[in-house]
Amino acid sequence: MSVILEFSIEPEEFVLGQALSSTPNVVLELERIVPTENEIMPFVWATGNDLPSFESTVRGSKYVKELLAVDRIGKSGLYRIEWEDHDDDGLLTGIAATEATVLEGRANGNWMFRLRFNDHEKLTTLYNYLTDHEITVHVERTYTLTEDSDRGHRFGLSEEQREALVLALRNGYFETPSEADLDELGAELDISRQALSDRIRRGNEKILRRVLLSSVADFD
Repeated sequence: MSVILEFSIEPEEFVLGQALSSTPNVVLELERIVPTENEIMPFVWATGNDLPSFESTVRGSKYVKELLAVDRIGKSGLYRIEWEDHDDDGLLTGIAATEATVLEGRANGNWMFRLRFNDHEKLTTLYNYLTDHEITVHVERTYTLTEDSDRGHRFGLSEEQREALVLALRNGYFETPSEADLDELGAELDISRQALSDRIRRGNEKILRRVLLSSVADFD
């Protein structure tokens, strides 16, 4: 049975975090990790008001050999990162070595990851790797998922986003005209209208990215 690990980590603890930590006012989301023969190439979504400055800053990092813009949608851009040669065996290397699936990896300050492992042995392997390389993470929780309970995560949705989307869908919010009001739906979840709207919008954005954006596949 698959095992889920949720943890947070400070950007100084791994190369990707260090390379992107000097870009304030930008929300980051790890799309995927692509292992190659010689290195690990991450694909990252960046969302902010000044993506050219973000690109310039990241390209100036001592860790980054190349930053390639793959896609651009409004204030968001998808980037592929290639590393300069260095001796660091960081977090992404450990994740790739254990064949973990990144269900979620995002940052607005510290990074938060949700990983899925095929079994507990793979999870233990990553734990030993982090210990051996003195990489400090803050474990939020670990748990197992049945196939049914895991369906909501295949698009990278958080539990809150999935809950909001399911509630909106079941109550006819997406019908034309809409059969549900955000205030009423928010009251059911005990959150504000704006908070519910944000969850629905971000959830929809994640689903659309996974379904419609195929450019990353060109590099598989």
